[in-house]
Parts: sequence; structure tokens; C-alpha cells
Amino acid sequence: MQPHAGADAPARAALPTTAGTDPDDAGPVTGEPYAISTRALVKNYPGPDGGVTPAVRGLDLDVHQGETFAFLGPNGAGKSTTIALLCALARPTSGAATVAGADVLTHPDQVRRRVGMLFQHSALDTELTAQQNLRIHARLYGMSRRDAHRRTTETLQAVGLDDRRRSPVRTLSGGMRRRLELARGLLHEPRVLFLDEPTTGLDPHARARVWDHLRQLRDRQGTTLFVTTHYLDEAENCDRLAIIDSGRLVAQGTPAALKAAIGDDRVVLRTHDDAAADRTVRRTTPPGTPTTLGPDGISLRLPDGSSWIPRLCGALAADGIPVQAASATPPTLDDVFFHHTGRSIHTPRPTPTPTTAKEGP
Repeated sequence: MQPHAGADAPARAALPTTAGTDPDDAGPVTGEPYAISTRALVKNYPGPDGGVTPAVRGLDLDVHQGETFAFLGPNGAGKSTTIALLCALARPTSGAATVAGADVLTHPDQVRRRVGMLFQHSALDTELTAQQNLRIHARLYGMSRRDAHRRTTETLQAVGLDDRRRSPVRTLSGGMRRRLELARGLLHEPRVLFLDEPTTGLDPHARARVWDHLRQLRDRQGTTLFVTTHYLDEAENCDRLAIIDSGRLVAQGTPAALKAAIGDDRVVLRTHDDAAADRTVRRTTPPGTPTTLGPDGISLRLPDGSSWIPRLCGALAADGIPVQAASATPPTLDDVFFHHTGRSIHTPRPTPTPTTAKEGP
């Protein structure tokens, strides 16, 4: 049985060689190819009857410096456990990982100093002002009063909240609170910022503002952004993404490349008799082309789907089955997830939580 958290040191796997660095240096690490690198990373928890429950299974992952990277997967896929391992908040069962030039096993304190975290659920004190929340956090990171004051001012300006510095958090809108949490995560100038579902519960305007600030901060400071999400629009904002399912990494690449690898467009036809139309479609398309009957009609995948629509409509008309609607759409990230896991990840966003203030322009 694999050892679990708190057991002896796990077996190590080789990682790419990186240059040395001053343990207390918070600036860029020269010579490092990756901001995050893992090899054969495993995390098991004690299971029933003396067995184990695997949460992360042999993760091999490389995230480049200054990259915006998404971890896409449903709830329970292993995203949060992986983040805990990468932030040195949990100990791997086996394998190896380096984050911001520090080994999570041998130098966990260095890892924690060099990363920031934006949690899914707010950890702000709503009775304190925006400025007070940040200064307390800065002091917890060991900053002097002068440095805490300086960084509080800089980060509030960076996220566009300098004019609300003396406002109690309870008076801020949901988008403003999220930006304040972002400022808190950036106070100690982390090399890697982990963002757990960063725009959950926000309205479209607030989500767009949060992502605008994230892109600006990345471009200005070179911070690596690691986003965990099960929302497809969030993943589309990232340079690259990895799909995790049941603790395993099943695919990774740019959103465009992953969708292009699926290849075929999704064609949907709706008629007054889809069962009869399905027989015509099967006869007209290449042998072995699978079709699916659903509430939206007949769906199938074909290369260059738009060019097939006139041909399919003509064949159906010849059989006396007029087409009521037809569409052809390129692959989506949901299609990519379905291709690799056999199920959909599409998740509707929850209704934004009402707040006492409105998001500014």
C-alpha cells in the first residue's frame, strides 16, 4: 500500500534540471525552463478496509514561466488536491514537483513564500476596509509596516480599487471583492499565482474585468497564472490547458489545438420525422458515421460540416423529409472533454450573488 500524508518521504521522480537560486530571493529565477514541473505525482488517501483512495494518479505536468494555464475538470477530478500539493500544503504519496524553483518536498517553505492563492470562497473580513484587509495579510507574510503600506497602495492601484481603500468590504460589489482578493494574493509579489474558480458567482461584466486585470498583471509582472476551473469560458482565456479526470491528466495543449485535434464539425438536423431522416442521413454519409437522435434532432460529426448541409438537405428532400433547421459548428472544449472522457463537462454558471454595491465602470 502507498504511504499517505504524514508518512515517510515518498519515492522521487526525476525533474528537469534547473538553475540554483537564493532561497529568499523573490525575483525571477534565471535558467528555469518551467514555473511548475511535476513527474509521476501521486496522492492517495486512506480508503475503506485498509485500502487507499487515489486522488492524483501519476501527474506529469510542465507550465512555462509567465503562462496562463488552466486545469479543466469536473468537481472531484483532483484539481484541488493537485493545487494543495503544488502549494506545499499537502505531501505527495510519491513523485516529485518543483514550483517557482523550489522543491515541494525538500523546500516547502520556499514554495509557500513564492506562490499566491486566490481561493474559490472569499476569506476577506467584511467588517474591515479594503486597506486593512491587505495590511493584515502583508504583516502575516512578515513585511515591515513600511513595506506593507507600500505594497497595499501598489496592489490596490493595480486592481483599480485605490479609490475604495477605506470602504468596508461589506459595501463592495462581488467583482470588487474578487479584485481585492486578487490584490491580496499579489501582495508578496508571487512568481506563481493559483486561482481556484476565480470568477464563480460573478456577472459577465465583473468576470470580464477580473480577467482584464489578470492579463494586465501577467503582462506587467510576468506572473505565472494557474487557473483551476470547470467553466469552459474560463479555460478559453488561458494560453494552454490540461484536462484532468479522476486524478489523471488525459490531454493538454492550447484550446485551439485541442479543438483542432477533434477535427470534425458537429452537424445537427431537425425534421418532422427524425427517425426516418436518420436512415437517410446514414445512407448519405460515409459508412460507419455515427449519428445520435436527441431533443435537438439528428447530430453527427463530419469534416467541413457546412459543406455537407446542402447535400444532406437534398437527400432528405428527395425522400420527402423537409428539413426544419440545420447547423454546423466547429468543436468546442466541451467536445474535447467528451472526446477524452466520454462525458460532458458543460456546467451552467450559478446566478450571481446579490451585493449591496454595483460594479463600477
